[in-house]
Amino acid sequence: MMTDSTTKPKLEKKMGMATRDAYGKELAVLAETNDKIVVLDGDLSKSTKTVFFAEKFPERFYNFGIGEANIVGAASGLASCGLIPICSSFSCFITCKGYDQLRLAVAYSKTNVKVIASHGGISVGEDGVSQQAIEDFALMSSLPNFTVLNPSDEASARALVRQALKYDGPVFMRTGRPNAPIVHDENQKFEMGKGIKLRDGNDVVIVATGLLVWEALEAHEQLKDKGISASVIDIHTLKPIDVALLTEEAQRTGAVVTAEEHSIFGGLGTLVSKVLAENAPAPQEYVGVQDTYAESGKPAELMVKYGLTAEKIVEAAEKVVKRKK
Repeated sequence: MMTDSTTKPKLEKKMGMATRDAYGKELAVLAETNDKIVVLDGDLSKSTKTVFFAEKFPERFYNFGIGEANIVGAASGLASCGLIPICSSFSCFITCKGYDQLRLAVAYSKTNVKVIASHGGISVGEDGVSQQAIEDFALMSSLPNFTVLNPSDEASARALVRQALKYDGPVFMRTGRPNAPIVHDENQKFEMGKGIKLRDGNDVVIVATGLLVWEALEAHEQLKDKGISASVIDIHTLKPIDVALLTEEAQRTGAVVTAEEHSIFGGLGTLVSKVLAENAPAPQEYVGVQDTYAESGKPAELMVKYGLTAEKIVEAAEKVVKRKK
């Protein structure tokens, strides 16, 4: 899975579908051969993209309306009967409104419930802060027994939902609203808990997740022009995080930048910091949403305003490389 940057052609941005679309379409395909899959949605199927499942399997689709706590409780009960329930809503709704049920009925009970939530991060755009989840990784990573996933593009979304449904235990997966640049080809192998090294470098390692993986790849190119050699890792599984790969890269490069569409508190940056503190102490810089909420606006403009760009990753890399010297 390690790729040397010298073998790669010049970076070309090709847009794919949104991760929510890739998930919804893959789910409908998987359900054709697995009649244990059921979906519980919060009256948002056209947005979460479980509509593809609902159209094909209406007898296995349950619309709970605006009742996220009930969705999670019912899902736990269905899982105890041998079904594979998927809780579906916007990430901020299901994680915040259903948290008590997620804690006791799913995490504590280790029930085989999958929480696949859309509209993660601030790239939701014009819907505003009420629907922009910037705390979901922190909330879900803190729950024992949960695996936490965040695909970067359509290929990873399809692969990770397949793995999530095969896995026996609680899983949270965040999907996004905007179309995502293509990061991975269809032959890329994915394994929950294992990061993917996309570029090789010696001066700094950029650890990214979700939409920020593409920004990290662009930063890699910009840094190359500045004489800085950067590794890039896609951490699609935040929990359990790939301790071995992160330790190896931190020890080898001596400097780390994390990049995520999430608060800098409690998300990828915090999880990576724990790995570094325990295994490979190294200077680290954080690219993410600072201690603030965003606002309503066009997704691209919000990403720029709140510093979730390749340029900010470059600045962080330059800073952390100086720190290690």
